[in-house]
Amino acid sequence: MHKHSASHLHYDFRLEAGGVLKSWAVPKGPTLDPSQRRLAMHVEDHPLAYRNFEGVIPAPNYGAGEVILWDRGTYSLAEGTNPVREIAKGRIKFVLHGKKLKGLFTLVRMRPRDGSQNSWLLIKDKDRWADARWRPEAHDVSVKSGRSLDELARGRAARRRKARA
Repeated sequence: MHKHSASHLHYDFRLEAGGVLKSWAVPKGPTLDPSQRRLAMHVEDHPLAYRNFEGVIPAPNYGAGEVILWDRGTYSLAEGTNPVREIAKGRIKFVLHGKKLKGLFTLVRMRPRDGSQNSWLLIKDKDRWADARWRPEAHDVSVKSGRSLDELARGRAARRRKARA
């Protein structure tokens, strides 16, 4: 998952499936609170090489702005055997094994209101990692560099590197 400061701050949630990164923009970020549902807008697939990207996308390129690798890990399907097929059906249930996000989640496509099938919901299921008090803003640094978006924008070294000096 990337945290991306483009025209609007959002999180880019990605699942590797079918040789690409299936991608959703999550404006409010993920939650570990099962009572909350997060809008997730399905966007274009990204190449696998993008999974570890962190840096600044220069203007006037699409998505211009700072990007940190906010979380990373693996996932396993909780239902079904083929993630591409589950996504095509409009519902994928999976277990995240990330550094920040863990446990059972569901992505479900919302019924189209304007003809668009891009609106999905990212839902945390009830399990031992559920936490109604957890907020993504409290975990604002990259799992790759230890930098926040602001530090990346200012070109500062990672916090953990400063601490070692």
